[in-house]
Amino acid sequence: MESKQDDITILQQTEKRLRRLSPERLRVVSDFLAALEEKEEHEATAELLNVPGFEQALREAMQEADAGEVVSFDSIRRHV
Repeated sequence: MESKQDDITILQQTEKRLRRLSPERLRVVSDFLAALEEKEEHEATAELLNVPGFEQALREAMQEADAGEVVSFDSIRRHV
């Protein structure tokens, strides 16, 4: 696992490279990053859907939220 400083360094290096690209190549990079982002989102969703009972619990939580059966986070946090 990389550290925060490693992440910052990679971001800085990437930004320098991006600034040197032509607009056409920058569009290609942007499209590629969007595809990577979408793939990561799909992988995260698939991981959640593999958790036993997750889909049912999510459906129930959404029904409770739609019915207004919710408690504000601040009221829960105050009692902890």
